[in-house]
Amino acid sequence: MLKGKLKLPLPLPIPDNARRIFPDQLGSLIIAGGSSESEEFEFGEEMESIHPALLRFHREINEADEAIDNHKTRQRPNKDAVNPVPALKSISEEEKRSDLEYELSQREINLEKLQRIASTGIPDGGGLRATAWKDLWEEQLKESRQKYANLKEELLLNPSKSELIRKEGEELSSANQHEEGSSDGPLRRREISQEDHPLSLGKASLWGQYFKYTETIEQIDRDLQRTHPDIPFFSGESSFSLKNREAMKNILLLFAKLNPAICYVQGMNEVLAPIYYVFSIDTNKQKAENAEADSFFCFVRVLGDSVDHFCQQLDNSSSGILSTLSRLSDLLKVNDEQLWHHLEFTTKVKPQFYAFRWITLLLTQEFKFESILRIWDTLLSNPFGVQDMLLRICCAMLLCVKSRLLSGDFVANLKLLQHYPEDINLEYLLQVAQDISPDTSSYCLSL
Repeated sequence: MLKGKLKLPLPLPIPDNARRIFPDQLGSLIIAGGSSESEEFEFGEEMESIHPALLRFHREINEADEAIDNHKTRQRPNKDAVNPVPALKSISEEEKRSDLEYELSQREINLEKLQRIASTGIPDGGGLRATAWKDLWEEQLKESRQKYANLKEELLLNPSKSELIRKEGEELSSANQHEEGSSDGPLRRREISQEDHPLSLGKASLWGQYFKYTETIEQIDRDLQRTHPDIPFFSGESSFSLKNREAMKNILLLFAKLNPAICYVQGMNEVLAPIYYVFSIDTNKQKAENAEADSFFCFVRVLGDSVDHFCQQLDNSSSGILSTLSRLSDLLKVNDEQLWHHLEFTTKVKPQFYAFRWITLLLTQEFKFESILRIWDTLLSNPFGVQDMLLRICCAMLLCVKSRLLSGDFVANLKLLQHYPEDINLEYLLQVAQDISPDTSSYCLSL
């Protein structure tokens, strides 16, 4: 059981009396403990949520453009983005798998080397991707699985069930005390306090908290029904897909209850999907069985430096989405001023029109699912943090379609960037991202 009170980190003062409640480090959300004392959870003030993924666009296949020469001192190959170009260096899948298995088998893992190998793409199968994604925080995950079970019991179970579980111990203890005396006599009725009553509207009422999130649960269910509908793992009515959606609902609802100032925002389901998928298909049975708990804490970690993007009250703050979009614009200007000027001033296609979804949903709506996993290999292995590499990839996406953007007007360019071409060579794009100067992209997540 958790020790004492579970309190979310105190928020910093922000405009409009909004509260920012989110951990800066994995583990600060949950207090370790081993006490048998009952837990008490304190919830913050509700905050109106925004919906970054309200607009969903059908992808269409477009012709890829020529990549550009780097106008700075460092030259970039002038090749079509669709042509096969090796990322960083050519490494066979077999060599890469062997290197990863060797590094992951070491008692003390060389994190820098692991990140370097993973950034070039993790081979499918054998649970390598799940192991590598989790390795940065594996020890913390082991300690957190029981904490997740405790939180789930306290916050997600139907109050009648959670109360029954909590009081079974008390009743059993009381029964044992009377057993030594007389076993006869009338049965005693258990009194129900006002706070335990299902019709209680009190803030401390378990039932009140339970019904308070009914609307959130319904929204999560709707979004999970739309999550990758073409993949049987997520969609359909099979027992397999239903189990997966139920686990994902638990994760998203628990996050919402622990972070009431942010709650659940449409699109978080898309960010969770790759994590839960990879952990669930781990070939290690024990790890696969802990996919729900492990996914929750990794989901918290991945959102750690971008959660303010989901909070409308923080849009204009230094950590808000508008600031991040501005940093993307600055990054493009540093690496290609001609393209930056054409988008910003000639066609007036601002990053807000296309990159809002790219950034808030970590590119999960712009590529096919297998490509998303490959991109996330690079995102999660970046030593400077997810946001740093995310902005560099977004900038590379613009550079890889430069000629079409320069020849397009507002409508053509907006359509192109909202329906990013599927036939762009992904390895080349990621190589361009690795070569981009990260000078203006310094907002990092400590791994």
